[in-house]
Amino acid sequence: MKKNRNKMFTVLVATTLMGSLTVACTSNTPTAENNASPKTTTGGTTAPSTAAVTYPLKTDKTLSYWGELPGNLTGVKAAHADVPFFQDWQKKTGVPLKFQAPPTNQAAQALNVLLASGDLPDMIEFDWQGAFPGGPEKAIKDGYILKLNDTIDKFAPNLKKYLKEHPDVDKQVKTDNGSYYSFPFIRGDDYLRVFQGPIVRKDWLDDLGLPVPQTIDEWYATLKAFKEKKGATAAFSVVSVPRPFQELANGAFAGAFGVTRDFYIDNGTIKFGPAEKGYKDFLATFHKWYEEGLIDKNFATADGKALDANIASGATGVTVGNAGGGIGKWQPLVTAKDPKGVLMGAPYPVINKGDIAMYGQKDPANAPGGMVALTASSKNIETAAKLLDYGYSEDGHNFFNFGTEGISYKMENGYPKYTDLVMKNPEKLAPAQALSLYIRGNYNGPFVQDKRYVEQYLALQSQRDAVSTWQKTDVDKHKLPPITATPEESTELAKIMTDLNTLVDEMTLKIILGTEPVDSFDKYLEKFKSVKLSRALEIKKASLDRYNKR
Repeated sequence: MKKNRNKMFTVLVATTLMGSLTVACTSNTPTAENNASPKTTTGGTTAPSTAAVTYPLKTDKTLSYWGELPGNLTGVKAAHADVPFFQDWQKKTGVPLKFQAPPTNQAAQALNVLLASGDLPDMIEFDWQGAFPGGPEKAIKDGYILKLNDTIDKFAPNLKKYLKEHPDVDKQVKTDNGSYYSFPFIRGDDYLRVFQGPIVRKDWLDDLGLPVPQTIDEWYATLKAFKEKKGATAAFSVVSVPRPFQELANGAFAGAFGVTRDFYIDNGTIKFGPAEKGYKDFLATFHKWYEEGLIDKNFATADGKALDANIASGATGVTVGNAGGGIGKWQPLVTAKDPKGVLMGAPYPVINKGDIAMYGQKDPANAPGGMVALTASSKNIETAAKLLDYGYSEDGHNFFNFGTEGISYKMENGYPKYTDLVMKNPEKLAPAQALSLYIRGNYNGPFVQDKRYVEQYLALQSQRDAVSTWQKTDVDKHKLPPITATPEESTELAKIMTDLNTLVDEMTLKIILGTEPVDSFDKYLEKFKSVKLSRALEIKKASLDRYNKR
């Protein structure tokens, strides 16, 4: 057994090391469901600008736009030009577009090649805040993208008005120096910034006469019962690629012990979870669960497909996932095997009954990704800005969130209701795929997302109930806002985090697998010092101080 564990660990360290190298220059924010929406004015849409531009614009120029094809459309459409939404966007704005798309999941690498070529398009869609080395200020300084302050003042009245009315969002979409750098994706509705948490087989709980687990002890009893009485050979399983227990990064289970897998705020002090005693307690608990066969024996290499298979087969009864892409995807798989099977969202675990979970998943209003910058070399700044500002207008708001009236939605008593074309599409596509053909509401982009999109996307009551359950945490007290390091700090921090994450992955795997004792945690604390964790904390504090002064 020990030999097999050592072999597993060797493979995993190599895998997670590669993940660390990637994460070092990308956002640490977990992939999200994009189930979010804006704070809206009466009727749920953004108010029209007092200096609105008339659309469609009149131009004889074709603008160039670089960005990934939405993941929901991979395998459905080959290019942006084939997607009805992007076709209609050009018609409604009057701006012809030539799209360039990097290979799926290779945007960062492709962007490096594009920037090195010097032949840049008018617009580039990319996560400039979280995924560009050195951040947006460096991209501006290096002459890749345009500082947008004057451009927004002159040519983007809708975005300007929205930011003026929402100073909390305005603070997030600019740099410490006050530079606007992109047309952002905005989630304004607090309810829809939460979309992930623990998921459990409710029908199994009912069959066994068990309550919905709240405390760590109750979760332990639940997993034991699932294994022994329901034959769940991988009672607890989550995605662990590229990070071990990747889906626990938002505080699920580790949060019960007062820590997260990342940096967080504790009584005004920034801390790094894996260097705190609570993380040792978390590791001890999960080692015990692993030793007793309650955790998927292949947990460390489990990807999305492996998790889907475990849930579909009935091997897994507890996981952590999204309301849409989790419960929405898995419920039909569960029902296909067991017509009585029901998935439900469970509360984030705590130690003592009645406590409020310290942490949980919650995205900022200015969500990562979907932001579109204008390149500094573009000769079409005014037209590009007006094109992008359309998404923040009243008409653009409806179009991005609901598509074209009469085709993808119809107004019913003032409510934009999706048609059967997208909700019961004849091509038998998944709802997320069908929606993505006609709207952009279910993935990031340059607009303000509408709550009414997700009210329809989360078709199951269990999905909506899950979101309400997952909201009940103290995450707002502990989560860092979207802070940014300076270009110089960013380079230094990337190196530190590569080394630090490698150590955390090693420690997590070895202790849970049992190849090292739980007390070896103290040895890793010394190693954290050698990879300059203290310096990383200094950089995070300086970044937070600057953010608070914006």
